[in-house]
Amino acid sequence: MVALTSRLKTYLDLVRFEHTLFALPFAYGGMLLAARGWPGWEVFAWITVAMVGARTGAMALNRLIDHRIDAANPRTAGRHLPRGAVKPGEVLALSVVGLLLLSLAAFNLNPLTAQLLPVAVFFLVGYSYTKRFTWLCHFWLGLTIGAATAGGWIAVTGAFEPALFALWAGTAFWLAGFDILYATQDYQFDRENGIYSIPARFGIPTALRIAQVSHALTFGFFLLTGVLCGVGWVYYLGVLGVGAVLWYEHQLVKPHDLSKVDQAFFQANVVVSLGMLLTIFLDTLI
Repeated sequence: MVALTSRLKTYLDLVRFEHTLFALPFAYGGMLLAARGWPGWEVFAWITVAMVGARTGAMALNRLIDHRIDAANPRTAGRHLPRGAVKPGEVLALSVVGLLLLSLAAFNLNPLTAQLLPVAVFFLVGYSYTKRFTWLCHFWLGLTIGAATAGGWIAVTGAFEPALFALWAGTAFWLAGFDILYATQDYQFDRENGIYSIPARFGIPTALRIAQVSHALTFGFFLLTGVLCGVGWVYYLGVLGVGAVLWYEHQLVKPHDLSKVDQAFFQANVVVSLGMLLTIFLDTLI
C-alpha cells in the first residue's frame, strides 16, 4: 500500500497536478456563466472528469515528447523521465488514461462536446510539437488550455455563443502571457538549441512587452464577457481586482531580474484563476 501511494504521488508530481488550478476554475466559471446559476451535480462532475483527464493526458504526453530536450536543459534535467524515476511506457499509459477520461466525459455531456473531442485532442497533443517550429507556441497553449472555458460553457448549453468566445479569448491571452514570462527562464538554452519561443526570437525585453499586451487583452476580453452576459457590479469589481493582480505580476519580472518568475507564474496566476471563479460565483449568486 505504501509503495502504491508513493507511485501515485510520483505520477501526480510528474504531471504537476497542482497546476490544474490554473484552468479548472475557468471551466467552472464558464459553466456558471452559461447556466447563470448551478447546472447540477452531474454536469459539474463530468466537467471535472474532463478537465482532470485532459490536463493529465496532455501533460504526460508533453513530458514524454520533450524528455530529450528536458534532459539537455539544466533547469529541467531533474524531471522524472530524464532522471529515470519513471519509464516512458508508464508515462504513455498515464496519458492514455487521461485522454480516455476526457473522452468518457465528452460522451456523457452532450452531442456537441462529443463532436468536438477530436479537435480538443488534436490541440492537446499538438502543443508539445509547436516549440519545434513556431514561436507562436505560447498562443497555441493559451488557445488549448483556454478551451476549458468553452468546454465548461458548452457542457451546459450544447451550443456556441458570443460571450463564450470572449471568455475563451481572455483566458487564452492570460495563459499565453504567463507562458511567455515562464519561457524567459530558458532564453539562453532555447537560442542555443533551436527551440522556438518568443523570448528566444525577440529577446527578453520585447517578450515581456508582448506578455503585458497579452494580459491587457485579457482584461479587455473579461470586461467584454461581462457586457455580453449582462452581469452585475460584483463581476466588474472582481475583474478590476484581477487586472490589479496582472499588473502586479509584471512588476515582479524585469528584463534585468528574472528571479521572481516562479512567484509570478504560480502564485499570481492562481490568484487570477481562483479570483475569476469567485467573482463569477458571487455574481451569479447575487
